[in-house]
Amino acid sequence: MASIRVCGSTILIDTDLLSAEVHTEGYVSGVFRNTLLDKTTGARDLGFGLDIVDFLLEPLADEPGAAEAAHEYHHGDKLHGDIPKRYVELPQICTKAGKLDFEVIEGDGFVAARQWHRWSEATYGRQAGSLWEQTIVFADGLRHFFSADRVTSVNAVDNLILRIDLPGHLKHNAGAEFEQIHLSYHGNIAAAEFLEDFAPDERFLYERDDAHLPERIIRAYRVKLGGAPGPWLAGMTLEPSDVYQAWCHQRGYVCFIEEIGGRRVEVGESFGAAHIIGWFDDIAVAEAVYDEHRGASGLRAEGDGFELTAEP
Repeated sequence: MASIRVCGSTILIDTDLLSAEVHTEGYVSGVFRNTLLDKTTGARDLGFGLDIVDFLLEPLADEPGAAEAAHEYHHGDKLHGDIPKRYVELPQICTKAGKLDFEVIEGDGFVAARQWHRWSEATYGRQAGSLWEQTIVFADGLRHFFSADRVTSVNAVDNLILRIDLPGHLKHNAGAEFEQIHLSYHGNIAAAEFLEDFAPDERFLYERDDAHLPERIIRAYRVKLGGAPGPWLAGMTLEPSDVYQAWCHQRGYVCFIEEIGGRRVEVGESFGAAHIIGWFDDIAVAEAVYDEHRGASGLRAEGDGFELTAEP
């Protein structure tokens, strides 16, 4: 029976096939690092957490000499590549928010956690206070969970972007912990490709082309268990058009940044994306689960049930 328990700032989640933690203080948002346990195989996630949330951006370069110099977005290096961006609202939620408001929900065979936060800083004459909300649902009988991120903007922005980590960054020691990476828009990539640092625009960069959207957005890594290939940990965004840009590059770890939105947003409007994150024995199984839920951009959870929705 799925259960959820709050112990101080930690939300403990347990189902018949998974266990996980959500932390509401310290390093926050998403599922806390190394806590997504696949009870079938004993595998755990290998990074800093799953569906981790950062800040709001736009695809423009900073203006030289602007008062926003303290919030300048650095690019032209191995970390960000030659991909100009600038901040719209800050701070980075995962490292700087400190504490999140939250609620937990218990239903028949499922549990959910909802978290939210308002950004407190804004740039280029904008207001601060846009609202980020995240809903995470775990259900019995599944080796994956559902999540959704939603932003309601207090500003009108031509191309507003939410940056998240999906499924989550991958920490490794010269590829010893994982076998390969799968990107649905590229294919399978051997761990040996990630032994040396490279910028996000050097290899494996995804940029949305509305005229040629991929069939699926699936990003996954296959862990090793006892030195042998284990299950895949996949992060799947269920509506391909919701993804503006996605990185998969090496910067001391494999960086799985994914950016949501990148379209015009008016004051009071919302945008977001829905995801499935979890364990799969092979990519074909992940694809089948994806196809079952394809097209969702939101997630609703109440005591009487949960459902993926077309709108964020």
